[in-house]
Amino acid sequence: MSGADDDPEEVARTPWIPGPRRSADDHADLTSPFGGPYEEPEPQYEAEPEPAPEPDLEPERAPEPDPDPEPVLELPHRVLKSLLGAWALSACSAAETRAVEDHLTECAPCADEALRLRDAVGLLHAERDLDLDPLLRSRVLENCLGRRPARIPVPAWATPYDAETARLDALLRDIGEAEWHAPVRLRWFEGERAVNRKTTVAGVIGHLLAVDGLVAASLGLDDPLGKVGELAPAERTETYWKTAHRPPTRAIREPWRDQSHTLIRTVSFAGRGVADLTVTYGDFALPLRDSLLERAFECWRHAEDIANAVAYPYDPPSGSHLHGMIDLAARLLPAALADRRRTGLAGPPRELVAAGAPGRSVHLEIEGAGGGHWYIALDSPAALGSPDHTVAQVAMDGVEFCQLIAGQVPPQDAAAGQDGDREAIRDVLFAAASLSRM
Repeated sequence: MSGADDDPEEVARTPWIPGPRRSADDHADLTSPFGGPYEEPEPQYEAEPEPAPEPDLEPERAPEPDPDPEPVLELPHRVLKSLLGAWALSACSAAETRAVEDHLTECAPCADEALRLRDAVGLLHAERDLDLDPLLRSRVLENCLGRRPARIPVPAWATPYDAETARLDALLRDIGEAEWHAPVRLRWFEGERAVNRKTTVAGVIGHLLAVDGLVAASLGLDDPLGKVGELAPAERTETYWKTAHRPPTRAIREPWRDQSHTLIRTVSFAGRGVADLTVTYGDFALPLRDSLLERAFECWRHAEDIANAVAYPYDPPSGSHLHGMIDLAARLLPAALADRRRTGLAGPPRELVAAGAPGRSVHLEIEGAGGGHWYIALDSPAALGSPDHTVAQVAMDGVEFCQLIAGQVPPQDAAAGQDGDREAIRDVLFAAASLSRM
Protein backbone atom coordinates (compact mmCIF):
# COMPACT_ATOMS: atom_id res chain seq x y z
CA MET A 1 0.00 0.00 0.00
CA SER A 2 1.10 3.50 -0.63
CA GLY A 3 0.02 6.82 0.89
CA ALA A 4 1.23 10.20 2.07
CA ASP A 5 2.78 8.72 5.17
CA ASP A 6 4.85 6.31 3.05
CA ASP A 7 6.23 8.98 0.79
CA PRO A 8 10.05 8.90 1.21
CA GLU A 9 10.40 12.62 0.48
CA GLU A 10 7.81 13.41 3.12
CA VAL A 11 9.71 11.31 5.64
CA ALA A 12 13.00 13.03 4.78
CA ARG A 13 11.42 16.40 5.45
CA THR A 14 10.28 15.40 8.97
CA PRO A 15 12.59 17.11 11.49
CA TRP A 16 14.64 14.94 13.81
CA ILE A 17 15.07 16.12 17.38
CA PRO A 18 17.96 14.38 19.20
CA GLY A 19 17.41 13.21 22.77
CA PRO A 20 19.32 14.63 25.76
CA ARG A 21 22.99 13.67 25.83
CA ARG A 22 24.76 12.53 28.95
CA SER A 23 27.00 14.89 30.79
CA ALA A 24 30.68 14.43 30.18
CA ASP A 25 31.06 13.54 33.83
CA ASP A 26 28.52 10.75 33.50
CA HIS A 27 30.54 8.73 31.02
CA ALA A 28 34.00 10.22 31.06
CA ASP A 29 35.35 6.94 32.31
CA LEU A 30 33.60 4.87 29.63
CA THR A 31 35.53 3.55 26.68
CA SER A 32 34.50 1.78 23.56
CA PRO A 33 35.21 -1.91 23.15
CA PHE A 34 37.99 -0.90 20.74
CA GLY A 35 39.88 1.17 23.27
CA GLY A 36 38.82 4.63 22.09
CA PRO A 37 36.54 7.08 23.77
CA TYR A 38 33.00 6.09 24.07
CA GLU A 39 30.70 7.64 21.49
CA GLU A 40 26.95 7.83 21.79
CA PRO A 41 25.37 5.79 19.00
CA GLU A 42 23.13 7.58 16.57
CA PRO A 43 19.46 7.07 17.38
CA GLN A 44 17.57 4.85 14.94
CA TYR A 45 14.18 6.43 15.56
CA GLU A 46 12.48 9.72 15.53
CA ALA A 47 12.16 11.26 18.97
CA GLU A 48 8.84 12.55 20.06
CA PRO A 49 8.87 16.29 20.73
CA GLU A 50 8.94 17.11 24.43
CA PRO A 51 5.93 18.97 25.72
CA ALA A 52 6.47 22.58 26.57
CA PRO A 53 6.74 23.16 30.35
CA GLU A 54 3.64 24.59 31.96
CA PRO A 55 4.03 28.18 33.14
CA ASP A 56 4.76 28.64 36.89
CA LEU A 57 1.74 30.43 38.23
CA GLU A 58 3.19 30.89 41.81
CA PRO A 59 4.98 34.19 42.48
CA GLU A 60 8.75 34.02 42.82
CA ARG A 61 9.84 33.94 46.47
CA ALA A 62 12.71 36.00 47.83
CA PRO A 63 15.70 33.90 48.96
CA GLU A 64 15.62 33.21 52.66
CA PRO A 65 18.60 34.62 54.62
CA ASP A 66 21.14 32.11 55.93
CA PRO A 67 20.76 31.49 59.64
CA ASP A 68 23.54 32.91 61.89
CA PRO A 69 25.90 29.99 62.56
CA GLU A 70 26.91 31.46 65.93
CA PRO A 71 24.12 33.07 67.98
CA VAL A 72 24.96 36.19 69.99
CA LEU A 73 25.45 35.33 73.66
CA GLU A 74 23.97 37.54 76.34
CA LEU A 75 26.33 37.03 79.28
CA PRO A 76 26.54 38.96 82.58
CA HIS A 77 29.57 41.07 83.38
CA ARG A 78 31.06 38.64 85.88
CA VAL A 79 31.00 35.81 83.33
CA LEU A 80 32.55 37.97 80.63
CA LYS A 81 35.27 39.05 83.05
CA SER A 82 36.01 35.42 83.89
CA LEU A 83 36.42 34.66 80.17
CA LEU A 84 39.19 37.27 79.68
CA GLY A 85 41.95 34.77 80.44
CA ALA A 86 40.61 32.23 77.97
CA TRP A 87 40.09 35.01 75.43
CA ALA A 88 43.71 36.14 75.79
CA LEU A 89 44.80 32.55 75.10
CA SER A 90 42.43 32.30 72.10
CA ALA A 91 40.63 29.45 73.86
CA CYS A 92 37.05 30.82 73.61
CA SER A 93 34.45 29.64 71.16
CA ALA A 94 33.46 31.95 68.32
CA ALA A 95 30.30 33.03 70.15
CA GLU A 96 32.21 33.67 73.39
CA THR A 97 34.93 35.58 71.52
CA ARG A 98 32.30 37.79 69.89
CA ALA A 99 30.58 38.43 73.23
CA VAL A 100 33.85 39.29 74.97
CA GLU A 101 35.05 41.62 72.22
CA ASP A 102 31.68 43.39 72.13
CA HIS A 103 31.94 43.83 75.89
CA LEU A 104 35.50 45.24 75.68
CA THR A 105 34.24 48.13 73.57
CA GLU A 106 31.92 49.15 76.40
CA CYS A 107 33.85 48.32 79.63
CA ALA A 108 37.14 50.21 80.15
CA PRO A 109 38.32 48.18 83.22
CA CYS A 110 37.88 44.91 81.37
CA ALA A 111 39.63 46.38 78.32
CA ASP A 112 42.64 47.32 80.47
CA GLU A 113 42.69 43.86 82.03
CA ALA A 114 42.44 42.22 78.61
CA LEU A 115 45.40 44.28 77.38
CA ARG A 116 47.51 43.19 80.36
CA LEU A 117 46.56 39.56 79.82
CA ARG A 118 47.48 39.77 76.14
CA ASP A 119 50.89 41.19 77.15
CA ALA A 120 51.32 38.37 79.66
CA VAL A 121 50.48 35.77 77.01
CA GLY A 122 53.16 37.34 74.85
CA LEU A 123 55.76 36.35 77.46
CA LEU A 124 54.81 32.69 76.91
CA HIS A 125 55.83 32.79 73.24
CA ALA A 126 58.63 30.30 72.73
CA GLU A 127 60.58 32.47 70.29
CA ARG A 128 60.83 35.50 72.58
CA ASP A 129 63.44 36.24 75.21
CA LEU A 130 62.16 34.85 78.51
CA ASP A 131 64.37 37.11 80.68
CA LEU A 132 61.99 39.24 82.74
CA ASP A 133 62.32 42.96 83.07
CA PRO A 134 64.33 43.61 86.28
CA LEU A 135 61.78 46.29 87.24
CA LEU A 136 58.81 43.93 86.78
CA ARG A 137 58.69 42.96 90.47
CA SER A 138 58.65 46.56 91.69
CA ARG A 139 55.94 47.48 89.17
CA VAL A 140 53.78 44.53 90.19
CA LEU A 141 54.16 45.36 93.88
CA GLU A 142 53.45 49.02 93.27
CA ASN A 143 50.35 48.14 91.28
CA CYS A 144 49.10 45.71 93.92
CA LEU A 145 49.68 48.07 96.83
CA GLY A 146 48.13 50.93 94.89
CA ARG A 147 44.96 48.95 94.27
CA ARG A 148 44.55 47.61 97.79
CA PRO A 149 46.81 48.78 100.65
CA ALA A 150 47.93 46.21 103.19
CA ARG A 151 45.36 45.64 105.93
CA ILE A 152 48.09 45.66 108.61
CA PRO A 153 50.70 48.16 107.36
CA VAL A 154 54.28 48.17 108.63
CA PRO A 155 54.78 51.08 111.08
CA ALA A 156 56.73 53.97 109.59
CA TRP A 157 59.47 53.64 112.21
CA ALA A 158 60.02 49.98 111.22
CA THR A 159 60.18 50.49 107.44
CA PRO A 160 63.96 51.21 107.34
CA TYR A 161 64.67 47.84 108.96
CA ASP A 162 62.19 46.13 106.63
CA ALA A 163 63.81 47.76 103.58
CA GLU A 164 67.44 47.08 104.54
CA THR A 165 66.88 43.43 105.44
CA ALA A 166 65.07 42.93 102.12
CA ARG A 167 67.93 44.57 100.21
CA LEU A 168 70.53 42.42 101.95
CA ASP A 169 68.47 39.30 101.29
CA ALA A 170 68.39 40.17 97.58
CA LEU A 171 72.21 40.40 97.61
CA LEU A 172 72.52 37.03 99.36
CA ARG A 173 70.15 35.43 96.85
CA ASP A 174 72.44 36.44 93.98
CA ILE A 175 75.76 35.14 95.30
CA GLY A 176 77.09 31.63 94.72
CA GLU A 177 77.92 28.86 97.16
CA ALA A 178 81.65 29.60 97.25
CA GLU A 179 81.11 33.32 97.91
CA TRP A 180 79.49 32.54 101.27
CA HIS A 181 82.99 31.69 102.46
CA ALA A 182 84.61 34.85 101.08
CA PRO A 183 86.64 36.68 103.77
CA VAL A 184 85.08 39.79 105.32
CA ARG A 185 86.78 42.13 107.78
CA LEU A 186 84.48 43.83 110.28
CA ARG A 187 85.83 47.21 111.44
CA TRP A 188 84.87 49.49 114.31
CA PHE A 189 86.41 52.02 116.71
CA GLU A 190 87.41 51.56 120.35
CA GLY A 191 88.81 54.37 122.46
CA GLU A 192 91.38 56.08 120.27
CA ARG A 193 92.03 53.36 117.71
CA ALA A 194 90.39 51.35 114.97
CA VAL A 195 89.99 47.59 115.46
CA ASN A 196 88.81 44.80 113.19
CA ARG A 197 87.71 41.18 113.19
CA LYS A 198 88.02 38.71 110.34
CA THR A 199 85.11 36.46 109.41
CA THR A 200 83.21 35.30 106.30
CA VAL A 201 80.04 36.33 104.50
CA ALA A 202 78.13 33.62 106.39
CA GLY A 203 79.77 34.79 109.62
CA VAL A 204 78.45 38.34 109.06
CA ILE A 205 74.89 36.99 108.73
CA GLY A 206 75.42 35.00 111.93
CA HIS A 207 76.50 38.24 113.63
CA LEU A 208 73.32 40.02 112.49
CA LEU A 209 71.20 37.04 113.61
CA ALA A 210 72.76 37.05 117.08
CA VAL A 211 72.37 40.81 117.69
CA ASP A 212 68.86 40.96 116.24
CA GLY A 213 68.05 38.36 118.88
CA LEU A 214 68.15 41.18 121.45
CA VAL A 215 65.18 42.81 119.70
CA ALA A 216 63.41 39.46 119.40
CA ALA A 217 63.82 38.80 123.14
CA SER A 218 62.35 42.22 124.00
CA LEU A 219 59.21 41.23 122.05
CA GLY A 220 58.93 37.86 123.76
CA LEU A 221 60.16 35.96 120.69
CA ASP A 222 62.72 33.17 120.59
CA ASP A 223 66.34 34.22 121.02
CA PRO A 224 68.62 32.29 118.60
CA LEU A 225 71.21 32.02 121.41
CA GLY A 226 68.72 30.68 123.93
CA LYS A 227 69.03 31.80 127.56
CA VAL A 228 72.52 33.30 127.75
CA GLY A 229 71.80 36.29 129.97
CA GLU A 230 72.50 39.93 129.17
CA LEU A 231 75.46 40.13 126.81
CA ALA A 232 76.78 43.02 124.73
CA PRO A 233 76.44 42.65 120.95
CA ALA A 234 80.11 41.65 120.46
CA GLU A 235 79.86 39.03 123.23
CA ARG A 236 76.68 37.61 121.73
CA THR A 237 78.36 37.28 118.35
CA GLU A 238 81.44 35.53 119.73
CA THR A 239 79.20 33.18 121.73
CA TYR A 240 77.17 32.33 118.63
CA TRP A 241 80.27 31.65 116.55
CA LYS A 242 81.78 29.42 119.26
CA THR A 243 78.64 27.39 119.93
CA ALA A 244 77.98 26.67 116.26
CA HIS A 245 78.73 23.06 115.33
CA ARG A 246 80.71 24.21 112.31
CA PRO A 247 81.55 27.50 110.57
CA PRO A 248 78.38 29.19 109.26
CA THR A 249 77.37 28.38 105.68
CA ARG A 250 74.67 29.65 103.36
CA ALA A 251 72.18 27.72 105.52
CA ILE A 252 72.32 30.70 107.94
CA ARG A 253 70.36 32.82 105.49
CA GLU A 254 67.01 31.14 106.13
CA PRO A 255 66.91 31.53 109.95
CA TRP A 256 68.14 35.13 109.69
CA ARG A 257 65.46 36.05 107.14
CA ASP A 258 62.77 34.21 109.09
CA GLN A 259 63.76 36.15 112.21
CA SER A 260 63.59 39.52 110.42
CA HIS A 261 60.18 38.63 108.95
CA THR A 262 58.91 37.64 112.39
CA LEU A 263 60.13 40.92 113.90
CA ILE A 264 58.37 43.00 111.26
CA ARG A 265 55.17 40.98 111.50
CA THR A 266 55.15 41.19 115.30
CA VAL A 267 55.58 44.97 115.53
CA SER A 268 53.01 45.45 112.77
CA PHE A 269 50.34 43.52 114.69
CA ALA A 270 51.31 44.82 118.13
CA GLY A 271 50.02 48.38 117.76
CA ARG A 272 51.36 51.73 118.88
CA GLY A 273 52.55 50.96 122.41
CA VAL A 274 55.21 48.53 121.24
CA ALA A 275 57.40 51.34 119.88
CA ASP A 276 58.36 52.40 123.42
CA LEU A 277 59.50 48.98 124.63
CA THR A 278 63.10 48.96 125.89
CA VAL A 279 65.80 46.93 124.14
CA THR A 280 68.91 46.43 126.30
CA TYR A 281 72.29 46.17 124.63
CA GLY A 282 74.28 45.35 127.74
CA ASP A 283 75.80 48.70 128.66
CA PHE A 284 73.04 50.87 127.11
CA ALA A 285 69.41 50.66 126.06
CA LEU A 286 67.19 52.06 123.32
CA PRO A 287 63.44 52.24 122.76
CA LEU A 288 62.26 49.72 120.20
CA ARG A 289 61.61 52.40 117.53
CA ASP A 290 65.27 53.53 117.75
CA SER A 291 66.54 49.99 118.13
CA LEU A 292 65.05 48.89 114.80
CA LEU A 293 66.51 52.01 113.18
CA GLU A 294 69.91 51.12 114.61
CA ARG A 295 69.54 47.54 113.34
CA ALA A 296 68.66 48.90 109.89
CA PHE A 297 71.87 50.94 109.97
CA GLU A 298 73.96 47.90 110.98
CA CYS A 299 72.30 45.79 108.27
CA TRP A 300 73.22 48.37 105.62
CA ARG A 301 76.83 48.77 106.78
CA HIS A 302 77.44 45.01 106.95
CA ALA A 303 75.70 44.54 103.61
CA GLU A 304 78.30 46.88 102.15
CA ASP A 305 81.04 44.79 103.82
CA ILE A 306 79.65 41.72 102.08
CA ALA A 307 79.19 43.54 98.77
CA ASN A 308 82.82 44.69 98.81
CA ALA A 309 83.97 41.13 99.53
CA VAL A 310 82.09 39.63 96.57
CA ALA A 311 82.39 42.63 94.18
CA TYR A 312 78.67 43.36 94.20
CA PRO A 313 77.28 46.88 93.57
CA TYR A 314 75.35 48.23 96.55
CA ASP A 315 73.62 51.59 96.95
CA PRO A 316 72.98 53.60 100.14
CA PRO A 317 69.50 53.62 101.69
CA SER A 318 66.80 55.99 100.50
CA GLY A 319 67.10 59.62 101.54
CA SER A 320 64.36 59.47 104.18
CA HIS A 321 65.77 56.32 105.79
CA LEU A 322 69.30 57.74 105.71
CA HIS A 323 68.05 60.92 107.38
CA GLY A 324 66.54 58.87 110.22
CA MET A 325 69.81 57.02 110.79
CA ILE A 326 71.79 60.28 110.92
CA ASP A 327 69.22 61.82 113.26
CA LEU A 328 69.54 58.86 115.67
CA ALA A 329 73.34 59.24 115.73
CA ALA A 330 73.04 62.99 116.35
CA ARG A 331 70.71 62.34 119.31
CA LEU A 332 73.17 59.81 120.77
CA LEU A 333 76.25 62.02 120.40
CA PRO A 334 75.88 64.07 123.64
CA ALA A 335 75.70 60.89 125.76
CA ALA A 336 78.65 59.35 123.86
CA LEU A 337 80.66 62.53 124.46
CA ALA A 338 79.84 62.40 128.20
CA ASP A 339 81.02 58.75 128.34
CA ARG A 340 84.34 59.71 126.78
CA ARG A 341 84.74 62.51 129.34
CA ARG A 342 84.26 60.04 132.19
CA THR A 343 87.14 57.92 130.83
CA GLY A 344 89.36 60.94 130.19
CA LEU A 345 89.18 60.69 126.37
CA ALA A 346 87.50 64.09 125.90
CA GLY A 347 87.98 67.55 127.35
CA PRO A 348 85.93 68.64 130.39
CA PRO A 349 82.81 70.72 129.96
CA ARG A 350 83.33 74.49 129.99
CA GLU A 351 80.31 75.23 132.17
CA LEU A 352 77.55 73.51 134.09
CA VAL A 353 74.28 73.52 132.18
CA ALA A 354 70.93 72.75 133.72
CA ALA A 355 68.80 70.07 132.16
CA GLY A 356 66.84 71.42 129.22
CA ALA A 357 68.83 74.66 129.12
CA PRO A 358 70.84 75.58 126.01
CA GLY A 359 74.62 75.27 126.22
CA ARG A 360 77.57 75.26 123.88
CA SER A 361 76.97 73.33 120.69
CA VAL A 362 78.62 72.22 117.48
CA HIS A 363 76.67 72.82 114.29
CA LEU A 364 76.67 69.54 112.34
CA GLU A 365 75.75 70.13 108.70
CA ILE A 366 75.12 66.96 106.70
CA GLU A 367 74.99 67.34 102.93
CA GLY A 368 73.51 65.15 100.21
CA ALA A 369 70.69 62.63 100.51
CA GLY A 370 69.32 62.43 104.04
CA GLY A 371 71.11 65.60 105.06
CA GLY A 372 70.08 68.36 107.40
CA HIS A 373 71.28 70.51 110.31
CA TRP A 374 71.85 69.34 113.90
CA TYR A 375 73.22 71.16 116.95
CA ILE A 376 75.20 68.84 119.23
CA ALA A 377 75.26 69.83 122.91
CA LEU A 378 78.83 69.81 124.26
CA ASP A 379 78.59 70.35 128.02
CA SER A 380 75.76 68.05 129.15
CA PRO A 381 73.79 65.18 127.56
CA ALA A 382 70.66 66.68 129.09
CA ALA A 383 71.26 70.11 127.59
CA LEU A 384 69.81 71.35 124.33
CA GLY A 385 71.95 72.23 121.36
CA SER A 386 71.21 75.74 120.19
CA PRO A 387 72.26 77.78 117.15
CA ASP A 388 72.68 80.76 119.51
CA HIS A 389 75.56 79.06 121.36
CA THR A 390 77.45 77.49 118.46
CA VAL A 391 81.23 77.37 118.94
CA ALA A 392 82.10 75.31 115.84
CA GLN A 393 80.71 73.97 112.59
CA VAL A 394 81.38 70.66 110.81
CA ALA A 395 80.18 69.91 107.27
CA MET A 396 80.12 66.33 105.96
CA ASP A 397 78.49 64.20 103.30
CA GLY A 398 75.71 61.96 104.61
CA VAL A 399 77.29 58.65 103.56
CA GLU A 400 80.69 59.75 104.86
CA PHE A 401 79.16 60.62 108.25
CA CYS A 402 77.58 57.15 108.38
CA GLN A 403 80.98 55.61 107.63
CA LEU A 404 82.37 57.63 110.56
CA ILE A 405 79.77 56.43 113.06
CA ALA A 406 80.31 52.87 111.75
CA GLY A 407 84.04 53.14 112.59
CA GLN A 408 85.12 52.75 108.97
CA VAL A 409 86.65 56.23 108.52
CA PRO A 410 89.31 57.71 110.87
CA PRO A 411 87.82 60.64 112.83
CA GLN A 412 90.73 62.93 112.06
CA ASP A 413 90.16 62.45 108.31
CA ALA A 414 86.35 62.48 108.26
CA ALA A 415 85.23 66.10 108.14
CA ALA A 416 85.29 67.82 104.77
CA GLY A 417 84.78 71.26 106.29
CA GLN A 418 85.60 72.53 109.80
CA ASP A 419 85.32 75.94 111.37
CA GLY A 420 85.59 77.14 114.97
CA ASP A 421 86.73 75.49 118.21
CA ARG A 422 89.15 72.70 117.17
CA GLU A 423 88.92 70.85 120.48
CA ALA A 424 85.12 70.78 120.34
CA ILE A 425 85.23 69.51 116.74
CA ARG A 426 87.70 66.77 117.69
CA ASP A 427 85.59 65.67 120.66
CA VAL A 428 82.45 65.42 118.52
CA LEU A 429 84.15 63.48 115.70
CA PHE A 430 85.75 60.96 118.08
CA ALA A 431 82.44 60.61 119.96
CA ALA A 432 80.75 59.86 116.66
CA ALA A 433 83.30 57.13 115.90
CA SER A 434 82.79 55.66 119.39
CA LEU A 435 79.16 54.88 118.47
CA SER A 436 80.48 52.04 116.31
CA ARG A 437 80.86 48.45 117.46
CA MET A 438 81.17 45.00 115.94
